[in-house]
Formats: sequence, C-alpha cells, structure tokens
Amino acid sequence: MSLRLIRRLTHLKPSINSKLYLQLSSKFAIQKHIVQPLSHFCKFEYCKPAVLKSCIITEFPRRINHQSTADMPEAKPFERLPQTLSPVNYNIRLKPNLKAFTFEGSEDIDIEVVKPLSEITINSVEIEVQEVSYVASGKSDTVKGTVSYNKEDETVTFTFPSEIQPGKGRMSMTFTGILNDKMKGFYRSKYTSPDGEEQFSAVTQFEATDARRAFPCWDEPAVKATFDVTLVVPKDRVALSNMPVKSEQVYEGDNKWKVVSYERTPIMSTYLLAFVVGEFDYVEGKDADGVLVRVYTPVGKKEEGKYALDVAVKTLPFYKDYFKIPYPLPKMDLIALADFAAGAMENWGLVTYRETALLVDPKKSSAKTKQWVALVVGHELAHQWFGNLVTMEWWTHLWLNEGFASWIEYLCVDFCFPEFDIWTQFVKNDLGRALELDALNNSHPIEVPVGHPSEVDEIFDAISYSKGASVIRMLHDYIGDADFRVGMNDYLTKFKYSNAFTEDLWEYLGKASGKPVAEVMSSWTKQMGYPVIKVTEKQDEKNRVLSLSQEKFCADGKKQEGEQFKWMVPLSFCTASSPDKPVKKILLDSTTAEVTLENVKPGEWVKVNCGTVGVYRVQYSSEMLQSLITGIKDCSIAPCDRLGIQSDLFALARAGLVSAVDVLKVAEAYINETDYTVWSDLSLSLGTQGLLIQSTDATDEMKAYNRNLYSKVFQSLGWEAKENEGPLTAMLRDLVLAKLGRNQEQSVVMEAKKKFLDFYNGKPLSADLMDPVYVTVMSNGDEDMFNKMLELYDKADSQEEKNRISRAIGAVKDEALIKRVLDFAMSDKVRSQDTVFVIGGVTGSVKGREMAWQFLKDNWTKLHDRYEGGFLLSRLVKVTTENFVTEEKAKEIEQFFTDHPAPAAERTVKQSLENIGLNIEWMKRDKDAVSAFLKSRNN
Repeated sequence: MSLRLIRRLTHLKPSINSKLYLQLSSKFAIQKHIVQPLSHFCKFEYCKPAVLKSCIITEFPRRINHQSTADMPEAKPFERLPQTLSPVNYNIRLKPNLKAFTFEGSEDIDIEVVKPLSEITINSVEIEVQEVSYVASGKSDTVKGTVSYNKEDETVTFTFPSEIQPGKGRMSMTFTGILNDKMKGFYRSKYTSPDGEEQFSAVTQFEATDARRAFPCWDEPAVKATFDVTLVVPKDRVALSNMPVKSEQVYEGDNKWKVVSYERTPIMSTYLLAFVVGEFDYVEGKDADGVLVRVYTPVGKKEEGKYALDVAVKTLPFYKDYFKIPYPLPKMDLIALADFAAGAMENWGLVTYRETALLVDPKKSSAKTKQWVALVVGHELAHQWFGNLVTMEWWTHLWLNEGFASWIEYLCVDFCFPEFDIWTQFVKNDLGRALELDALNNSHPIEVPVGHPSEVDEIFDAISYSKGASVIRMLHDYIGDADFRVGMNDYLTKFKYSNAFTEDLWEYLGKASGKPVAEVMSSWTKQMGYPVIKVTEKQDEKNRVLSLSQEKFCADGKKQEGEQFKWMVPLSFCTASSPDKPVKKILLDSTTAEVTLENVKPGEWVKVNCGTVGVYRVQYSSEMLQSLITGIKDCSIAPCDRLGIQSDLFALARAGLVSAVDVLKVAEAYINETDYTVWSDLSLSLGTQGLLIQSTDATDEMKAYNRNLYSKVFQSLGWEAKENEGPLTAMLRDLVLAKLGRNQEQSVVMEAKKKFLDFYNGKPLSADLMDPVYVTVMSNGDEDMFNKMLELYDKADSQEEKNRISRAIGAVKDEALIKRVLDFAMSDKVRSQDTVFVIGGVTGSVKGREMAWQFLKDNWTKLHDRYEGGFLLSRLVKVTTENFVTEEKAKEIEQFFTDHPAPAAERTVKQSLENIGLNIEWMKRDKDAVSAFLKSRNN
C-alpha cells in the first residue's frame, strides 16, 4: 500500500473504526512509520467502517489485493479494469451514418502487456465487435480472439487461444455501434438547416464514462494514451476532432465521402476525446501567442460566435500567464451543438457547448447572456490545464476538477470584464448555492468515494462545483495569490500529462505557502457541512473583544448529538473604519476563541467574514446586528458583505434560530440598495419565503410587501436604459421589473403588456427587457397573450429566445394554460435538454406545483427513459418535489420513489423530502407570526 492510499484514509475516527483499522494494519503489513500518520490524522467522525471499506475496494483496486478484505462481508464490489496491460496509442477510424443513425468503426490499439494473460477486458457499451486479433511486436503471427460481453459491468472480454506474453503488441478490432438519442457517447443531434430541412449531426459527450459507447477502450481517467483519429464522413460536412487535420482525401470507392485524419493527440484520458460531424460556420482569430482559435456556429450565425471568440483569445493568454505554462495544443475549437445535456464539455482542443452557452446575438442577447457565455468559456478553457493536462486519478476527485474551474472562471472574467463585478456575484451564485445544499442532513462531503461509474452522475451537483469553488476561493484568500500561483505551477509541472490526487495539490500549495494547507483543507473536504460562527462582543476604552464559537450549521437548526464537527476556519474581520480590507485575520482551529480588534470605536459596526470569502454562516448578537443594519441602510458595508448578512439571516430564520419576522424587518433596511447582486440574492431569499406564504392567507400582503420594497429602486431605474450605463444596471432593471410584474404592480403590468403587444406587432424590444416583459405578461395574462407568446416561440430563430419564452410561459396562473405548458414541454418543439426547465417553470405557484408533480407521475416511464443515468433526471425530481409543505405530500413522494426507483436521483429525493420537512416546520413555527406582520404592514 502506498503512502497515497494512507492519505486517502485520513478521515477515519479510531474509536469507530479501531477494529477495522487494526485489520488493515495487519492485512496490509503497514510499516510503523506509515501507520503513525494514519492514527495522527484519524480525527473526523462522519466516516463509518462501510464507507472505509467502500473507499478501499472501489477506489484503489490496483493497489490492494481484494482477498485481504474477504473477512468483510459485502455484495460484489465494483472493480476497475485489470492492470495486467495498458494502452499506449489508439488508432481509431469511425464512419457515422447520419441517416441510419449507426456507425462503423475499427481500431488498432498499441498495448504493453505486464504479465502473461489469455483474456483482455476493456469497457464497451452498445458496441458490437465483429472481429478481434492480437499480434506481438516484431512477430507476424496474428491470434484471433473470441468476444463476450458483461452488460452490467459495461465491459467486453476478448479471449485468446494461447497466452499473450509480456511485452508490446497490437490489438485490432472492427465494430459497429449506434448514434443514440440520449445525448451521451457518440450521438445524433437534430437541427434545422437554413433551407428548413431537418438534419442531424454526429457529436460526442464522453464524460464521465461514455467513450465506451463510441469505441471499446480503457475508459478510466488514469489510463491515459495517445490517439490517432480518422473520420469517414460526407464530403459536404465539417469534421472535427481534438487535433488539427493531418490529411484529407476522397473516400476510396465513393466520392460523396471524404476521409479526414488528425494529428496525434497528447497523452490524455478517454473522456476528453471528441468528434463532431455536421454543418457549421466559423469565425476565427489568434491569441497573443499565435494559437488558432475558432468558434463554430450553426450555418448562417457566424456573427453570434464573435463574442465567445473575443473571450477565448483573451482567456488563453490569461491562463498561460497565471499557470506559467503555455496552452499545450496547436489549436482551440469551441463549437455550439443543438442537442447537449450539460452546459459545456472541456474536450481537449474541441470544447462543446449548448448553443445558449456560446452564442451571443449582438442585437438580441441580454447582458445576462453575455456574462453567462464569458463564465462558461472561462470555465472550460481553465480545464485545458486543470483537468486535461493534469487529470484526476479517479472520479472521487471530480470535485477538484470542477470546483477549481468554477472558481477560476470568475478570476478570468474579472480580468476580461471588470464591469461585471463578478466576485460579488460569486457569493450569490456559488457560495450561496453551496451553503443552502450543504446545510441538509442529506448532503455529502466534497470528496465522496466513487465506485461504479454510475455513481458519478449524483455528484455533479452544487457540492462538487459550488462548494468546491468556494473552499478553493477561501484557500486562495488564506494563502495569498502569489503563493497560490507558485504552488499551482509546481503542481501542474510535476503531474503534467499524468494523474494526481487531491492531496497532491495540497502538498504543493502547502510547500509554496508554508501553511498547513493539507490539514486545513481536509477539514473542509472530508466531512460534509460547514460551521456557523456565533459571535458576541464587548468594548473596552479602545478595543473591541469578540467571543467566537463554531458548531455545525444544520438547516433544521438542530445540533448533531453524539457527533463532533470541527473545521479549521480562516476568519477575517472588517469594520466601519476599514470596510473593504480586513483589520485582522486568524485561523480558528478550536471550537471557541476570543479575538481583540484594536482601535474600534464604540458603536462602530464589525463584520465577521470580510468579503464573504469564508464558507460559513455568522450569527451575531442582537447589538452587533443592529449596528450592521445601519451600515446596510447607508451602504457603507461593501456589497458582497451586505449580501452575506441577509443570506445568513434568512438561513438562520429558516432553521428557527432567529425570528422570521425580524428578518423581514431587516430586509426593509435594503430599501436604499442599488447593487444588482445584492438585490438578486435578497430576491432569492424573499422568493423562498414567498413560496411558503402562498400556502397561507397572506399571499396578497406578501406581494404588497415586495412592491413597497422594490418601489424606490424602480423609480431610480425606470424602463429605459440610460446613456453609458453598465451591464449590471441593465440586469438590475430586468430583475426589478420582473419582481414588480409578478407581484402585480399595476403600472408595470400595463407597460409590460403595451411593450409586448408592440413587439408582437413588429416594434423592436430591448433584449434586456424581454425577460421581465415576458414574465409579467404571462403571470398577468390570458389565453390570447399565451397564444401570442407561442407564436413568437415558433418564429424565434435563436435558442436563447426560445429558452426565454419557454421559461416565461410557466408563470401563467390559469389551470388550463398550465396544462398546455406541461404538454408543450414534452412536445417536439422543445429540445430534450430543455424539457426539465419548462416543467420547472410552472412550479412557482401552488397549483403549478401540484400539476407538475402529477405530470411527472403520469409521464414517469417516458421521462425516466429519456434521462436515465443523467443529472437532468435529478434536476427534474428536485424542481417538481422540494417546495411542498405537507406531511401528506411528503409521504406520497416517498412512496412514489419507493415504487419507482431512480438510482441517479436517490440523493435528490432524500434532499427534497428533507426540504419538505423544513417547510412543514416553518409553517408550524412561523406562519402565523409572519402573516400577522405582513398584514400589519398593509394596515
């Protein structure tokens, strides 16, 4: 057993796992100097023996003899592919048929055999191998093998009549497969050509484990090789892969086809390989280092690729400078695909995107869309280094791949577009999402042992992405940018073209900074949840003395009896005299501490978590909170901190730790607020509260409360853009108008209807006003308006506009119209990847939630078949279940998923049931008091 394995087990608690620990010490003959670090780090308590055992068996099969855990009874464990041989180079040739939706393939795989064997097992799904053979290097005798499949394990085994001896050789095979319609593997994507005909592209999505649907392979991230790709395609189609074209010639025997061969790739993982065959236009440019960058668009939409091209040519040099490592490939292609389940995928040198994540119409795209495209491009290009050049050893480390990219995309966009004030938006978009999900008892640690690849889909969530990004941001702030850059360069240089573990990064960042990075970060990645920092204060003549304590924050407000959680928390403090820069920083490594802030005047506000960088909630004494409200009203507290204060308060109120009524009173202090992101997060908090109020008799009063709160900022914004105003002002106007429209501010409703009808009749409408106009008209409209909206949908020539309309129509209130929205979601007019969001659009009302849930049940077989094994199924379950407020509905949901298991959504079901439980408790505890407060405000 290597030291790296020992590091993977450092989250065990000896008192729980002592017996198992001794078994492991004996079984693996661990030397004393290795055992000692294990016992030293065994201090986190969430891990039970079964988790340890799963971690050992599933994550390290190459390093452990499975017989050594035979005394631990368990069902057949997942095993990674045997390491008796490894691929060196794949030479792959594929010929897709865009009419029959099949493909023919062949491949020669250069391999190195480690020990004698007569069987070779590799990954394969929905591939039929016609013939397989092997020949040793320097030999002429070709040995043919027989073929057998294991559908459950997604493998194919080739059995040869005699043993293959150690050394180099080549395995060759021919095979056929299908261009599926599941948006995974090698699949078909439907689009409409400029002449109005239905056409198909052949495209790929291999992450996490779907390269095996395109060609038999060692489909594990640690089994890297080089790739020579050849595509045989219709001569009038564009054909792309990771590398530049090496040669192109007419297909022998049929001049309607061409054969395109590509340069050999670097050593890389199978999940990063990509092929695209279809009709596309492109725009191109070169970055400062001469790298050719192209953005491929649907035919006739070249102009819509220019914005992303501009972002990309700025971003590649930025990352080169940040990492101090040049981009390693000769070209970078970005391509918009019609059918694509995720937002984008970082295939090395050929990044694939949803159309809405790459295309920007200069006249019709909103400021929100431009910002979104910039973030997604920044995210995927970061992966070219962090993920592609250095790759996670196994899917357990997915969080580091995605969390890092989700953090550095903001760094990149802040560099390219400082006008977006993007770090304040990080606090809402990523930190806020992470804190909300991770407060649940059914959350999970950032780093989860992953066994069978089918388990990977469930961890593509806000913990892996957003909490991962948030702890990276906290770490970056803790050690400082200079040391962070040095550590990153050392790490990437050491492991380039190979694989690494999370602990490897901590090691190099620790060396660069001289700080206990591994120990600090283990407390954040190995245990789920985060702390609430409770703070009180006292004042002497010149100084402020703060008393601090930490405990695990739970969404239900309950303490975790019998379990002790402790984090090593980087804390920072700012004051009214220094609102933007911390006056002090400490590392809280105990459950309580006392901190003295010097030269703080009596009455001066003190804010814990300066910049809202830390991954924790803060609960202030009433006196401290009162002084902070003053800083909120006069906006002397920085925007990200004004945001953090209300976010923490609403979470504490939901947990029953502070008064829900008092929090609504604090929200009124934001009436002078002018920052888009603060309003956006406050609106989210109020919206969550509003969903609960819908089940009381105070719905109208809640709308009146909101109208009053937004009135002042609306008066300052108006409907029309001012000269030279920035993108955040446009986004704030969008937000405020939509909120007032939904809350039936009649002046806004009337103007929105007027602008909509003018637009319907051909008059231009600003892209930044389309969202609020559409939502307002639908939430206050009738069947005639609904029909007009669907006409606009049919006429729309961009996916951005179709998405805008399809998400807005769910705001309708009439039951018959809600049914039409749900039926529309499943129609051929809505792309499969968008159906989930159209259904989710109706869940903003009590009636809509009921109907969406019934619709899910009625169409479960069809929906499950469509999204099985993918993260879209989890999202569908989440949006249709989590906002109910009764025990009856919770039991109904639980029973349904007991009768209709959905393994990919199992954790999501538990989280929804937990959220329903929280809603039920809120209704019991706060409904009457909040209703009375809202009614008093309107008397």
